[in-house]
Amino acid sequence: MAGPSVAPYPQGGLGPNPNLPPGERLRVLLVEDDEGDAFLVSELLAETNSMIDLLVATSLSEARQRVAGVDCVLLDLGLPDAQGLDGLRKVLEMASGAAVCVLTGRSDEHLGIVAVAEGAQDYLVKGQVDGVLLTRALRYAVERKRADENARRLREVELRQAESARLERGLLPQPLMSTDEVSVHTFYRPGRHAALIGGDFFDVVQTRPDRVDLIVGDVCGHGVDEAALGVELRVAWRALILAGVADDDVLPALEQVLMSERRLQEIFATVATVRLDLADNRATVRLAGHPPPLLLSGGKVAPVPARGGLLLGVRPRRPVAFDLEFDTDDWSLLMYTDGLIEGRVGDGDDRLDVPGLAGLLEEPANQAVPLAELPAWLVGRAEQINGGPLADDVAMLLVTRGGGR
Repeated sequence: MAGPSVAPYPQGGLGPNPNLPPGERLRVLLVEDDEGDAFLVSELLAETNSMIDLLVATSLSEARQRVAGVDCVLLDLGLPDAQGLDGLRKVLEMASGAAVCVLTGRSDEHLGIVAVAEGAQDYLVKGQVDGVLLTRALRYAVERKRADENARRLREVELRQAESARLERGLLPQPLMSTDEVSVHTFYRPGRHAALIGGDFFDVVQTRPDRVDLIVGDVCGHGVDEAALGVELRVAWRALILAGVADDDVLPALEQVLMSERRLQEIFATVATVRLDLADNRATVRLAGHPPPLLLSGGKVAPVPARGGLLLGVRPRRPVAFDLEFDTDDWSLLMYTDGLIEGRVGDGDDRLDVPGLAGLLEEPANQAVPLAELPAWLVGRAEQINGGPLADDVAMLLVTRGGGR
């Protein structure tokens, strides 16, 4: 909320300044209880035509009412209601967006040095400054504050990027498999939500020479909490698979992890799992509120007709297994998160959805696309149809045997 409207100090430097580099007008709040010193500051600014609007407060409590919207606070360290560094700390707290310069006397110049260490941008000694030096000091303090703020924001961005990179490594691991009977191509692209990582995850684990398990999942929402929960679910799933937990018990156990670790009761997740039996050339598909995998075989594309099941975290219930028999040794299964199919088609409200995705895979142009590049090609086509970047994250697994089509 803006503070009360106040007029600039009558003798403040209000005119343009032809002697300094051009810049915007600054609003400076002088916190000084000595009327003579306040008058001197205003005269020094006026004589240089400093492009500075000066406001004056005679106490810290008065300054609190007038600090809104100022660029810099010029603070006397000897006030009736705040002495020394205690007053500085209070000003730094109440004027976090403004630069702060402190005024010291000749006998306590050491306080100015300590004040800078405490967070002030500069200090000035009373009686040792003229108008030009004062104006420069105030402008430099404002620029230094802006530079500090920019450096802080940059550091925060770098920390978020590093955190996202660590989480992404947890969400998108290297497949744990050694067989060469099938190949797995992975893909991930964050959505346009300010580059925030979401809760999309995938994993691939081979537990026997002829058995490979795959999962693709999506925790609702975007941000660090959702991504961390996605990492927990992926790690829990891998642990359950490696521990040899019965097939029908894996997703219920994963749901227990979700419900115990989520920060809000409204958080849910969708998952699709596939267990490949390479010896019998078949797969078992389980869906929990997730779009079905697409089967590419014999030049045709079709969604696997598995039952959709309920979202994890809504009402515990075992997903129904669907057994898929492959007719040939040349096939691919595409597993994906819903960010791929939620893009718009045309100018209306229609979405790409599963039939639209299948239609993209049936386009003659994709036959010339190498299977390893097919996920990226699909995202490119979906973005063309959407008219821009997809809003949600996209994660994909493409598992292929033989020719793959």
